[in-house]
Parts: sequence; C-alpha cells; structure tokens
Amino acid sequence: MIEAVLTLTALGVVLGVVLGLAARFFKVEGNPLIDEVEAILPGIQCAQCGYPGCRPYAEAIVNDGEVVTNCPPGGMSTAALLAEKMGVDLDLSSMEEKEKTIAFVDESICIGCTRCFQVCPTDSLLGAPQQVHTVIPEVCTSCEECIPMCPTGALSMVPIETTVQTWHWHKPDSPGHQARTR
Repeated sequence: MIEAVLTLTALGVVLGVVLGLAARFFKVEGNPLIDEVEAILPGIQCAQCGYPGCRPYAEAIVNDGEVVTNCPPGGMSTAALLAEKMGVDLDLSSMEEKEKTIAFVDESICIGCTRCFQVCPTDSLLGAPQQVHTVIPEVCTSCEECIPMCPTGALSMVPIETTVQTWHWHKPDSPGHQARTR
C-alpha cells in the first residue's frame, strides 16, 4: 500500500515538473496592441461591425488593417480613439452618429415565440415561451438583432428617454468656442 502511494506521489511530482517546464518553454505571447484596441471597443459583442465580437474586430484592425469606423455602438468617439491608437487618418464622412435607442416590445401583439431570445447577444429580453416578453433597458445595446426575428413585428427601436441619469451636458464643437453670456 505504501509503495502505491509513493509511486503515485512520484508520478505526480514528475508530471507536474514536466507540465511546468512545458508551460514555460511553449508559452505563446499575444499581441498587446490587440488587447489595447479591444479595451477601447465597447465590449458588447453585438456583431454590428461584421465580426462575431469585439476581439475578432480588434484582431482585424491590428493584423489586417480593417477600418476603425465599423463600430456603430461605439460611435465617432470610439472611432477617433481607435484611429489615434493605430496612427491612421480618420475619415468620418461614411459614419453617422446614431440616436441612442433601445428595443421595445409591443405586448399587445407579442406571441411569446422566443425567436428574439436566440439572437440577443446580451440577453436583454425577458420572458418565457408562450408568454409576453419585455426588454431590460439597462442591458439592451441597440444592436437591432432582434427586430428582423420577430414574426409579428412586436419589436421596435425607440429613442432612450432623457432622464436625470441619462442627460449629459453637450460640449462645444470647437475648443475656441466660448459661450456668449454678456
């Protein structure tokens, strides 16, 4: 019995050393620039850029020279930060700043088919099969993936209502702009 315990202990130590050495010698370094670009992106994995998530889009920007204006949720500010990070010229003529919206379920025509659940990247839809659904507004990223999936047209995008929590003071367009109060 003691021989079996000692044999298993020795085997564990030897395999642990082998795995430790393998981890050290075969370590794969990632590109830190990809991590930095991914940190700039919103991280909502909505796939509006044409890639399945923010990480593949960041890899395409760094490795393949993909344009930095493909992130609708990030808007112009994210595109500007990405252009600065990558050192590329920014052309915002093809990009428009979308109004902030969230999904809305018209409960009078929702049939509870759950097709919208299957495509929502953030699980912002709440409900059950054959039951009326609703949207969790704090989680909805306005990706609009659920809209074409609804067979009854119960889903639509509505502007976000301005409240004390969502209101922001608009900054002037140019740095030299001064308010005329006199």
